[in-house]
Amino acid sequence: MRPAQLLSVLERELTSAAEGHHTPVMLWGPPGVGKSQMIALVAERHQVPVIDIRLSQMEPSDLRGIPFRVDQHVEWAIPALLPSVERHGEAGILFLDEITSAPPAVSAAAYQLILDRRLGEYQVPKHWAIFAAGNRQGDRGVTYSMPAPLANRFSHFEVDTHLDDWVAWAYANGIDERVIAFLRFRPELLFDFDPAHNPVAFPSPRSWEFAHRALQKFQNDPQLLQGTLQACVGPAAGIELAAFVASIDQMPDLDAICRGEAVPVPSEIDLQYAIAAALVGKAIRARGSADQETVIGNILVYAGRFPQREMGVMLVSDLHRAIGSDLFEVPAFADWANAIADVMLYN
Repeated sequence: MRPAQLLSVLERELTSAAEGHHTPVMLWGPPGVGKSQMIALVAERHQVPVIDIRLSQMEPSDLRGIPFRVDQHVEWAIPALLPSVERHGEAGILFLDEITSAPPAVSAAAYQLILDRRLGEYQVPKHWAIFAAGNRQGDRGVTYSMPAPLANRFSHFEVDTHLDDWVAWAYANGIDERVIAFLRFRPELLFDFDPAHNPVAFPSPRSWEFAHRALQKFQNDPQLLQGTLQACVGPAAGIELAAFVASIDQMPDLDAICRGEAVPVPSEIDLQYAIAAALVGKAIRARGSADQETVIGNILVYAGRFPQREMGVMLVSDLHRAIGSDLFEVPAFADWANAIADVMLYN
C-alpha cells in the first residue's frame, strides 16, 4: 500500500483506540522505505507521544518486568518504558519496532501485550494504539520468521514506495529541489535495493534525505560532493545525481519566470525537470506574500509552454500537492486547465 494511504489507515487506527475498535497494525517493508517515519508523522499530526520499543535489543524480562517478593507472594515490577497515563498521557502510540529481529523468546513475551493489551497486572491505556514494524526475511536484515500466533495478532500492511507521495513529503520538509527534480527525472531510483548483492549504500527514501544533507554541506566543494553523494545513495546513483546537479548551472532565470517575463523553455529534459521542481519551491516560498497570486499565475503560464504538455501537468500536480486549494483561486489556473483539458481527459 502506498504511504499516503497507509498514513490514513494509521491515523484511523489511532483515533479508533478510544472507540474500542483498534486493531494492532504490522508494517512490513525493506530498510529505508519510511516505516518508522510514518509512525512519527502520525504522532506529530495528532500531538501524541510515541514510545518506541526496539524488541531486537530486549530480553523477555524487559517486557514482563522483574519479580519481587511481597509477603508470601511474587509480584512483578511494571517496566517504566511501557505507556502510563500518569507519565505519558491519555493517548499515544506504543511502537514495537524491529519486531521481526527480536529473538523468539522476546516476541513470545509480547503476545499478550499485543492482543490483550496487558502483561500480567499491567494494562495498556485505553486510548493508546499499538503499531509494529519489521523487515521481511528476504531483505537481508537480521530477521526471524514471525510465529503464527504473533502474526495472527496484527493486521498486516506492506509499505510500497511511491514517488508522488515522497515528492509531497519532500516539499513539505524542505528537501533540496535538485534532489526532487533528479528523482522526477529518474523515478526508478527512488528505491533500488537488491538484497542478492547486499549493498552498503543504496537509493531509498531515507538515503535520499541523506543526499539532501550532503548537498547542503558539500555543494561548494566539487572534489568532495560526488564522493559524499555516493556514500549516501550508492556509487551509480551518486554519480548521476552529481552530474545532474552540475548541469543545473544552465537553468534559466527562475525569478524572471516568476515575474512573467518570456523565458524560453530549454530543450534538455533534465533541465525541464529541474525547472519544474524549482518553480514549485518558488511557489511554496511565495505563499502568504503580497505577490503570491502573481508568482503562481506566472508559473502556471510557464507550465503551459513546455513542449511535452505532460511536463506541465506534472509541475502543476506537484504545485497542488504543495500548496493545496490556493492554486485554484489563481485566475491563471482556469486558463491552464482549459488549455490541457484533452491531456487530462484522454491521456
